[in-house]
Amino acid sequence: MTIIDNDLLSIQKARILAENALEGQKRLATFPQEQLDEIVESVARAVVPHVQTLAAMSCEETEYGRWEDKCLKNSFVCEDLPMRMRGMRCVGIIGHDRASGLAEIGVPVGVIAALCPATSPVSTTIYKTLIAIKSGNAIVFSPHPRAIRSMGRVLDIMMDAAASAGLPEGCLSWLDTVTHSGTLELMGHRATSLILNTGVSSLLSAAYAARKPVIYGGMGNGPAFIERTADIEQAVRDIIASKTFDNGIVSSAEQSIVVDGCIDREVRQALVNNGAWFMTEEQSRQFTSMFFCPNGKPNQRMIGLDAQTLALRAGFSVPDHVKVLVAGRSHVSETDPYAGELLCPVLAYYVEDDWMHACEKCIELLIDEGTGHTLVIHSRDENVICQFALKKPVGRVLVNTPGSFGGMGFTTSLFPSMTLGSGSAGEGITSDNVSPMNLIYIRKVGYGVRRMDAMENYRSKVKYPSTGELPRKEDESSKSLQTLHRILKEAIRVMDRP
Repeated sequence: MTIIDNDLLSIQKARILAENALEGQKRLATFPQEQLDEIVESVARAVVPHVQTLAAMSCEETEYGRWEDKCLKNSFVCEDLPMRMRGMRCVGIIGHDRASGLAEIGVPVGVIAALCPATSPVSTTIYKTLIAIKSGNAIVFSPHPRAIRSMGRVLDIMMDAAASAGLPEGCLSWLDTVTHSGTLELMGHRATSLILNTGVSSLLSAAYAARKPVIYGGMGNGPAFIERTADIEQAVRDIIASKTFDNGIVSSAEQSIVVDGCIDREVRQALVNNGAWFMTEEQSRQFTSMFFCPNGKPNQRMIGLDAQTLALRAGFSVPDHVKVLVAGRSHVSETDPYAGELLCPVLAYYVEDDWMHACEKCIELLIDEGTGHTLVIHSRDENVICQFALKKPVGRVLVNTPGSFGGMGFTTSLFPSMTLGSGSAGEGITSDNVSPMNLIYIRKVGYGVRRMDAMENYRSKVKYPSTGELPRKEDESSKSLQTLHRILKEAIRVMDRP
């Protein structure tokens, strides 16, 4: 009988994939931007006919969300993302200012280890592949165990298309034997240059321990503030559309509503009219006892379900037209489960006296889980909008738009992205909507624009600290590096004196 140790097999495969990716990326690094763009377009076109099948497959496999909405996300990254990247220069000369004598060279980081969430496995995999190739990087995926079949299918489609378009072997691959040990080996391998982790919080500490740069798209927990000057009806429609999209599992989706006290009644009525159900205290307790496990973590079987199913599983029923469940809250605390991220169509509801108190409430909510991901504000008062944008510890502020769609760049001009950085709270190296520009480093080239003769102007102004006299004029032969070094040291010392 042959016994296979999957941990050892996964580790060995991770090593082979990483080493092959490194060799392939050396060839890819010689490709001009135009050639990389052709591969990107070919890969994106190859996936388009499969977006519906892949959406249904991922929904069936993970049991998260709605396949129709996953189809929209898949189409978004196959069509809108390549369109946005056309004309973008990431490698080679990406900028040259002749007037200042400065040039910028885009250089790929190398090999990327990619982790994707089970909530949006296909769209995130497509998106990461396209931005990696666009920026001249190799990428190796460690699929989420809950989504390995759908991720593997879309990767196989893209690998075939990429190879036909000329992508070097090894530059796009995936770990088909997934274990925790294999993923750790991939992240820590010497060939890996960067870890791109979208929503896999359980591996965040391990990613940091690998001592590689980490780009992390973390948890949402974003509040939406409805200020007294807002278009209340539109704001409510936006929030409900956002929170019901893919049953509330998009990281930039609203998790709570903070309302200006003077419009509380109008907002409540608008919410009810648009399909919201305000739970009683008893129903709120029933929901949390069902949604969360005894250890405080969400019950994975409850994530991404619709409001009707959630209510029934919690032990109460709601009318057929209900789309979201709402829990009225007064305070934010670490022990209140409604203060955190709920990956389902459930919203917390807070009322504050004015926008200044609402501002403080939003800050409490944003820092409750320490991520500072996204804030939505509905207002017509530019001063209030400006104050919120200036004061919030958050990666992105969305104004008068649904959080889910605005965050990923569908209803805003933010970069179309399935990885929304959480760098504002120190998790990861950026709070951007991650783009190909986050996967390169920029080499600066400075042309000489001033001659060394200009140093004489500085020399003539330097006085010796002890006498206050100007230094004696010396002949040309004294302009050695040693003399220049002494003069600069004296100048710095003088300038540092009070």
